[in-house]
Amino acid sequence: MFVQGRGTAERTYDAIVVGSGISGGWAAKELTEKGLRTLVLERGRDVKHGDYPTAMKESWEFAGRNRLSTADLAQQEKQARTGYTTHPASAHWFVNDVENPYSEVQRFDWMRGYHVGGRSLLWGRQSYRWSDLDFEANAHDGHGVDWPIRYKDLSPWYDYVERFAGISGSRDGLPQLPDGQFLPPMQMNCLEEQVKGRIAKSFGGRAMIIGRTANLTQPHNGRGTCMYRNRCIRGCPFGAYFSSNSATLPAAYATGRLTLRPFSIVTELVYDPKTRRATGVRIRDAQTNETSEYFARVIFLCASAIASTFILLNSKSETFPNGFGNESGELGHNLMDHHFKVGANGLSEDFGDRFYKGQRPNGIYIPRFRNLDARSAQKDYVRGFGYQGSASRENWARGIKEMSAFGADLKADLIAPGPWRFGIGSWGECLPYHENRMYLSDTVKDKWGLPTVTFDCGWKTNELNMRKDMMNSAAEMCEAAGLKNVTPFDDVTNSAPGNCIHEMGTARMGRDPKTSVLNGWNQVHSALNVFVTDGACMASASCVNPSLTYMALTARACDRAVSEINRRNL
Repeated sequence: MFVQGRGTAERTYDAIVVGSGISGGWAAKELTEKGLRTLVLERGRDVKHGDYPTAMKESWEFAGRNRLSTADLAQQEKQARTGYTTHPASAHWFVNDVENPYSEVQRFDWMRGYHVGGRSLLWGRQSYRWSDLDFEANAHDGHGVDWPIRYKDLSPWYDYVERFAGISGSRDGLPQLPDGQFLPPMQMNCLEEQVKGRIAKSFGGRAMIIGRTANLTQPHNGRGTCMYRNRCIRGCPFGAYFSSNSATLPAAYATGRLTLRPFSIVTELVYDPKTRRATGVRIRDAQTNETSEYFARVIFLCASAIASTFILLNSKSETFPNGFGNESGELGHNLMDHHFKVGANGLSEDFGDRFYKGQRPNGIYIPRFRNLDARSAQKDYVRGFGYQGSASRENWARGIKEMSAFGADLKADLIAPGPWRFGIGSWGECLPYHENRMYLSDTVKDKWGLPTVTFDCGWKTNELNMRKDMMNSAAEMCEAAGLKNVTPFDDVTNSAPGNCIHEMGTARMGRDPKTSVLNGWNQVHSALNVFVTDGACMASASCVNPSLTYMALTARACDRAVSEINRRNL
């Protein structure tokens, strides 16, 4: 074990991991399994797998049924902006906005979960690989800096993390959405199958596939099969979707080399200019407000795109007056998220005698079909978008029609399923703009007297032009599928940056230290024993959900770190 100095042995480890969410859980697993004594620092409370207080509750068991009280909402005003995160069944996973404030030059919806497992307990579980279309995009159109890696560099690590996490899906042979190591796919229902066929027929073979999701369709690595309850955001006692709590952290504990310290707010890195290495981290105990330090040979920042960059920006020294590793001036900049809440839906007159069983926690996916090649190139925007959606039967609440019925007619109406409805919403890529940024405020402090984050980030012409096509194409597909009463929508007001909860890009990877913070192995250019593997590292955003890519990048970086330690380079 690496020891920093006398009197600090009990605070010294081989590796420190900051954060216990998707990236932190993977770092803990990989580093401990490769033989390193590892300390995981989590700023929130501990949550063991199964410690999910609302997982088995029914709607009528919550006080206020489906709504928080006015007093509770006042504590989570910003966390409630998504419209679903602060449902009484899941509000306990999201932070108190009064104790954890942030500021906005432009609206930015920052959804946070401070507990062991972080947002790995709360994520949407859609899991897609990036392709070279994504890794080459910046170099192709000149927005942002070129990624220092390509798909071939990450492909074996996608294989690796998919085999452990358990990703269900179909093999579709699409170059813009590479296939992976899948468990059996979930099944489409009858209307989805019909829409799939009609879209393919009307749009030259355009693909519509079942969503690739981290929900298990068969037992996997000691975890149970998905029960189709669709209550994932509450935590799954069956371990039927991938989370740090159910998968990576138990694997790390099994090595006997993991120490996890909850209530530990990492405030800054400790730097030694003589060795040009970080020697450890400084923390604030969230319960006692006491400050202390921990030391290690390598440090992995996996606290989320915003929180990891907060630590780097707050780590100022004579060497780094503008933040740790910020010689390029790019730290905190190039903030990205996906823009969404735009699409269309419609009703079907078919399949009145068909229904389905359970509540599938997954939908369909229509992969990107714009700007793939010269034939699909668009004149008024670059990059692209995909659609997520589903078909289902409307329930008794449709149109409050029962209010006009009484007695036997009312009872019959309450149990009769409504017509089939199909809807799709689009997720679009945001470009990495230097002016979209976060920075620290010393005037607004949090409960612990620490600086807070200010956001200045917004959509620009490329995203707004893309949204027009996102809505119109959705309506065209619904019409081509034979749906009636097709209704397009575009709720750009409530699709502010952050609302999709895919923050990326505040400490980007790149080939040149003059224009990026991290190298091709997720190491800080100027302090190679510091790795950043969460969303902060992303040089572009693609249009697919990013968590699977964080997993693969983290596993790859851990392998690199241990190899460099063994070569005595770290």
